[in-house]
Amino acid sequence: MAQRTVLVLLFDDVQSLDVTGPLEVFAGAEQHTPGTYRIRTASLDGAPVRTSSGLTLVPDESSAEAREPHTLLVPGGEGTRHPDPRLIDWLRENGSRAERLVSVCTGAFLLAGAGLLDGRRATTHWAYCDTLARAHPAVEVDPDPIYIRDGRIATSAGVTSGIDLALALVEEDLGRDVALAIARHLVVFLRRPGNQAQFSAQLAAQTAQRDPLREVQQWITEHPADDLTVESLAARANLSPRHFARAFQAETGMPPGRFVDRVRLEHARRLLEDTGGGIEEISRTSGYGTPEAMRRAFVRTLGTAPAEYRRRFRSTPVH
Repeated sequence: MAQRTVLVLLFDDVQSLDVTGPLEVFAGAEQHTPGTYRIRTASLDGAPVRTSSGLTLVPDESSAEAREPHTLLVPGGEGTRHPDPRLIDWLRENGSRAERLVSVCTGAFLLAGAGLLDGRRATTHWAYCDTLARAHPAVEVDPDPIYIRDGRIATSAGVTSGIDLALALVEEDLGRDVALAIARHLVVFLRRPGNQAQFSAQLAAQTAQRDPLREVQQWITEHPADDLTVESLAARANLSPRHFARAFQAETGMPPGRFVDRVRLEHARRLLEDTGGGIEEISRTSGYGTPEAMRRAFVRTLGTAPAEYRRRFRSTPVH
């Protein structure tokens, strides 16, 4: 098996976790299967860089000295807001030469600035998706997934999603068993599916201001299998169904039905990842009622059926 060079581009005010998270994954793969990855870091002049948290990183080489990598990883951070023009020029010239071009968080802005994302689907940290879309209209920005693979280019959302993407790339290169071993060592899931939303339902929705609505939100998350119709939830909040639906959307940013759908999907997903329960049992306890209803929800949202989701993303094998 040919050794793959992973090159991480460094710059001042880079987000340290965008660098170290993926590097720990690739380093773990190299330790597990020696000779698979050659890991290098480079800055424009080869000088040390200071991360946004104050950590100093000493690169292996300058970007001019860097060999043509198999995987070129571009992290994000404050330094992407007003990047050195030489950084964009270097990416424009060298980004297309890598077999895989990867960005973490706002590193997507650097790729977009170099024209490397034009005509492609990409993501970044949820807080900057609108900005990326406005600044680079030739890029199809999707704010929801934690990472997106479009051909040889992969972009990921905020910070720790770089670990998910790196695990996915290792699984692609070396297989599931190696990726699983690394995930266990790092105490993370094998990997979340790329089309999983950046937010859980509780984080995607704002917290309601009024106590009755906050209590309803909490009730939904704790009782996904209960009657969660608008009428039932409105009665719990002592509001009319119409008033409840309007107030819930106004205060949380999403209709109650969508919030319920997200909670049920997350509940089912966690059970598939973490338990050996049967599909029928999980569909019932997650509020779907039938396996077919749960299957439709998974296919619609995640693009895969529950059984296949479990096979791919369960953190421990099902015996």
